Formats: sequence, structure tokens, C-alpha cells
Amino acid sequence: MIPTLRKHLATALAVTTLLTAGAADAVARPSGPSPAEQLRRDTEAIRALGVSGVQARVIGPDGRQSVATSGTADLATGRPVRSDGYFRMASTSKTLIAVVVLQLAAEGRLSLDDTVERRLPGVVRGNGNDGSRITVRQLLQHTSGIHDDLPGYTTPEEYHQQRHDVHTPGQLVARAMAHPPDFPPGAGWEYSNTGYVLLTMIVQRVTGRPAHRVIEDRVLRPLGLDRTRWTGTSPALPRPHARAYQLFGPDSLVDVTDQIPVDSETLSWVTTTRDENDLFRALLTGRLLPARQLAEMKRTVPVSAEVQQLWPGGRYGLGLAERPLSCGGTYWSHEGGDGGYITLNGVTDDGRRSAVVSMSEARGDTPEHILGQENAASTLIDHALCGAVSS
Repeated sequence: MIPTLRKHLATALAVTTLLTAGAADAVARPSGPSPAEQLRRDTEAIRALGVSGVQARVIGPDGRQSVATSGTADLATGRPVRSDGYFRMASTSKTLIAVVVLQLAAEGRLSLDDTVERRLPGVVRGNGNDGSRITVRQLLQHTSGIHDDLPGYTTPEEYHQQRHDVHTPGQLVARAMAHPPDFPPGAGWEYSNTGYVLLTMIVQRVTGRPAHRVIEDRVLRPLGLDRTRWTGTSPALPRPHARAYQLFGPDSLVDVTDQIPVDSETLSWVTTTRDENDLFRALLTGRLLPARQLAEMKRTVPVSAEVQQLWPGGRYGLGLAERPLSCGGTYWSHEGGDGGYITLNGVTDDGRRSAVVSMSEARGDTPEHILGQENAASTLIDHALCGAVSS
């Protein structure tokens, strides 16, 4: 979830400009190692920032793969990071939700121009919030104006107090309704996890089934993604997995593996680098959506100034972000960060080349650490998509 891990950004624009420029220079002038060696170097560069564990996988047009790992999966035992380890998908699951909504739109079971009030009567109202003015498209696009107020921890004490709290979708939406909108619907862009909580509620209302079951039936099983799993209110991950760590400040690195995601319906997904690559490749090659709905998904709008610092030149579609490549053109992605895991991904527009890097430590204590980690991972993705996979 972008706001949870990156709330310092609004006060750090000068710092971010310098860091982003430095990362762009590094991408624009790569040296001449093989792609597999470059991937290894890029994972080591992330580890050198202080990130405890890193795993990355790149798949080329011919299906050949390069994998690299760095660091340790457990600071207590020193066991190595595995290239097939599970991690929390976090906000990358927004792409899964968006796919299902667009599939239902293709079948005529809902419209992107439906209002929230039509699909969830009486749910979005109060303090200036008006569900009759907000559309499904605006929820998908983060242009609804709904204020985001999901619970989250910022200290070790808060983590230990909150890690097993369970929240219903209705409770999470009610928190947002206690605030006025950030802007009139369609008049701005602000990342809203609450908007995607509402989308899972709409999917359930339309289909009569929980959103995670609909995702399993419509996306995961058809693609054979058997290592992408919904864990519900379990605080654990399947094995194998790296322990997840959160840096709260100097000498304050905490193992945060044991926790229930704040929005268990939307965020309780785990996956692997292989499955996440396969998901984005299938999406961009048209295996999940008809051409019309995929085109709708790729219609983008500018993101906020704060998020531009994370995604220079980036734009947002319907559950899918577009970012420029240093070698020309753009790629599609949806990163995720929550519960100590930070994951970046990317796939070329033709769906033939993809990359995923997952880090099992969130260095979220300062703007410099946040952006350093983001930029190093973005550089890995750019190198991978601009190069060629070799063994």
C-alpha cells in the first residue's frame, strides 16, 4: 500500500528529485555485462542498501528465465533466500481485482460508468461523500476522491498491538466516510486503498460470491497460478518464504512476518516471482480480457505529485500503472508493499518480456531510504526489460 510505506513523501520532494535523477543516470548508462550478470548485480545493489533479502526473476520472449537472489531469508539463522519463496502480494492484488471487474463489464454484468450508489446503496455517504457521483471507473483509477484512512502501524509498539486485528470491509469504508473527500470525483488523483475495498464489495454484490473466490475461478485457475493463494485472516505464509522485516529507525529492525493484512479480503494474497511474471504476461497478451477491456485498463491519467517521485513519468490506468523505459517505450506494472515485503514488477506492452523483484525488508523509516529502495528496484526492472535474458 503506497501511503502506508511512503507517507513521508509530501515533505521530501527536494530529496526525491536528486535521488530519482541519480537512478535515471544509472539506468541510462548501463555497462556491458550479460543480462544474467546484470540481474545479479542489480539484486546485489539492492542488498547493499541494507535490505535483508532479495529475489528476482526475468522471463524473455522465448520463455527463458534468469533468476537471482541476494542476502538472507532469516537474520537469525542466515539461511539463504530461495528463488521460489512466497511473499505477500500486497497492492499488486489490485490488478487481480481490476481484471475481475473488467471481465464482469465485458459480460454486461456491470458498467464502468455505474455509480457506487447503484451497486452499494447507502454505503458511500456523509461528510460530503456521495456515492451517486462516483463511478466504478473512478474507483479503479484512484480518481474517486475518497479519503484513505486504513489502519496501519508506524512503530514497533503499534505493530505488536495491531498485527492480529481483523477489520471488515464495512468497518474500513466507515473510517473513510468519517472524512470529507480529498477532491470532487474525477477532479484529481490520490491513491485510495478504500476504493479497492469498495470494488471487492461490488464484485461480491454482483456475483454473490466473495471477491477472492471470484479471482480464483476467473484468473488463477485458468492460468494455472497454483502458488498464488488467498490466506484470509491467517497471519502466516506458506513455506518456503523469507522472514519479513520493517526498519522503523536506527537500531529498530523488527521481524513483522507474523501479521494479518489490514484488509484481509483485498490484501491477503501471497505469490511467487514465477506466478507474478505469468500473471502480467497473460494480462498483456490478452489471455484475461477482451481487447476492448484491456484497452480500457490501459487508458491512463497522471498520478499525484508525491507518487511521481516514486514513478517518474508514471501514469495510472485501471489497476495498472504505466512507466517509461530508458530504452524507449513504456512498461506496465503494479507494485506492492505491505507487511515488510516490497515487490516491483514490469511487463513490456506486448507481454513478451517481464520481470519481478521481491524484497523482504521495507526500509520505510526515512524518505531517503524509501526512495533509495524504490529506485534500486526500478533500475533492476528497467535493465531487465531493456535487455535480453541469457542463462
